[in-house]
Amino acid sequence: MDVRQIDSCEVLVLVDNVSDILSTVPENVTPEVPNVFNAGAKELSGRCLCCAQWGLSLIVKIRVAGEEHALLFDSGPEGYGIDRNGDRLGVQFSQIDAVVLSHGHWDHVGGMITALQMISDAKNGAKTPVHVNEGMFVDRAMLMADGNQRPFERVPSPAELEGAGGEIAMGDDARLLLNDTFYLSGEIDRTTDYEKGLVGQVRRTADGSWEKDELILDERFLAVNVRGKGIIVFTACSHAGVVNVLRHAQKVFEPIPIYGVMGGFHLSGPYCESIIPETVADMQEFGLEVLVPGHCTGWRATHKLVEVFGEERVTPSAVGRKHVFSA
Repeated sequence: MDVRQIDSCEVLVLVDNVSDILSTVPENVTPEVPNVFNAGAKELSGRCLCCAQWGLSLIVKIRVAGEEHALLFDSGPEGYGIDRNGDRLGVQFSQIDAVVLSHGHWDHVGGMITALQMISDAKNGAKTPVHVNEGMFVDRAMLMADGNQRPFERVPSPAELEGAGGEIAMGDDARLLLNDTFYLSGEIDRTTDYEKGLVGQVRRTADGSWEKDELILDERFLAVNVRGKGIIVFTACSHAGVVNVLRHAQKVFEPIPIYGVMGGFHLSGPYCESIIPETVADMQEFGLEVLVPGHCTGWRATHKLVEVFGEERVTPSAVGRKHVFSA
């Protein structure tokens, strides 16, 4: 798809697993502490800082030719993180033009009702488009060793999302958003033999039974095209496999290079940790200049990424940071 080139992309990490206020970062990244002081904090304390939670939420803002658009990509696991971190970081929820749900898991959509209510209140009740697909609205669980299911918190229904201030934009296919400045993928191609999704996940069928649902075919990625750099891919959890995500993006955007990837690479947990070597080796085929691993990537995979790509290209994500990519 012909996604427009943009002049700059600013990514605020609203929710992520890690809080890190001391590690040094590249020039294009602003740490959490300056961001909370810029938002009005008067002294450094626990009360002024963001909270880290298992999940992910990014606010992606772009600028091009006098236009500005902002998009909320996922909402973390619960409303508390959106409310607290949004307040500490001075988020202008009225400026969010669209919302994307990456897939139907609680750690990415659990805070969405609160997020939509805050956006709606900031816009005096105006509706905000919420981009979803039908596959994410299913009951899910993990199959345990004893044969029982451990249920996941359900995803808010389209009616509940609309009631909170959303305007549902339902569709399975890829689409361009906000005047063609964002690309939202369709179903991600599965081409590797080692990226197997979330091993042990099941979903409830219409007759009430459970069936295997490890591939999570409702997962989507987001992308922008920064002038002079190339495509930045935002992958919320990479259940499809981060290599599959990057190969899909490469196929869609060729010959534009894939400049960077940011989000959860899903390389933690017993099975996923076993495929770190293959994953990191195959990630070298894309010529990536920027890698921002967060959420479910895990420390072992992050360590391996730094070992292979170097600290000059790998910056682990942390809540409250702002990343800027510009032409």
